[in-house]
Amino acid sequence: MKQRIRVVGIIRNSEGVLVFKRNRGRSESPVFWELPTGKIKFGEQPEEAMARSLAEYTGLVASSIRLKDAITFLAPEGSSQLSNLYIVYELGVDGDAKPEPRDRYTAYKYIKDFANSGVHLNETSLSVIDIEGEKTTSDHNYHRDTANGVTINVDGASRGNPGPAGIGYIIYDERGQLIEKGGEFIGFSTSRMAEYHAMRKGVERAIELGYKTVRFISDNLMVVNQLSGIFTVKNRDIMPIYRDIKKKLDQFEAVSFTHVPRSQNAAADSEANQAIDNILKKS
Repeated sequence: MKQRIRVVGIIRNSEGVLVFKRNRGRSESPVFWELPTGKIKFGEQPEEAMARSLAEYTGLVASSIRLKDAITFLAPEGSSQLSNLYIVYELGVDGDAKPEPRDRYTAYKYIKDFANSGVHLNETSLSVIDIEGEKTTSDHNYHRDTANGVTINVDGASRGNPGPAGIGYIIYDERGQLIEKGGEFIGFSTSRMAEYHAMRKGVERAIELGYKTVRFISDNLMVVNQLSGIFTVKNRDIMPIYRDIKKKLDQFEAVSFTHVPRSQNAAADSEANQAIDNILKKS
């Protein structure tokens, strides 16, 4: 499977978050806005690529570069799939510096309220903004190039690690409206195994409901990175369920895995813990 690696930066000030308008190239191409993004050249470290891309495309010089997160997703490319890895940085720039869009960008703006801005963010920037906790859903029809579908939050919980364990999932439509939620008790398990069982449940439920484009959300960075191919699975106990999930992913047209802080996954966590409580109350 091919893999595409990019760096993406978040710049914010009192006016909001800085985004740039992509050069349309062909006149019939849709208009997209994005966070400053760039490729990693041979021999570069990701931080170096971020600083270079920022200067080349926006005219800004980064005064600070702090690793924020990593986002991965699968997208169709012809008859195969393309694995995307985006390394996210929080960037600091001189407060008096003004962007000078060039090459890939033609304009810029700072946005505080993405829901009412009217801009069409690309898939990666939309995912990053979602992680940052910005409001991005409203009556506007936001375009997603590979994840224009449902979002499924999953979480696993274990009391004692190992101990009594449960899983939870929440399904939202493309506007962020709740479709379905649920939780299950899975017996005696470690927290990591519970996280994998939760992810498999989310994948299976998506297949049962007929979804073809799905964005899976988890607060376990290890699980997200392993399923995205960034980290290798070395635990023998995890390998069977990992392989089962990867096999099931072939039934989707486009899939993304996104890591979020635990605070942004509270609903799925609540379902998992409620499943445990329901069993413990009976015993």
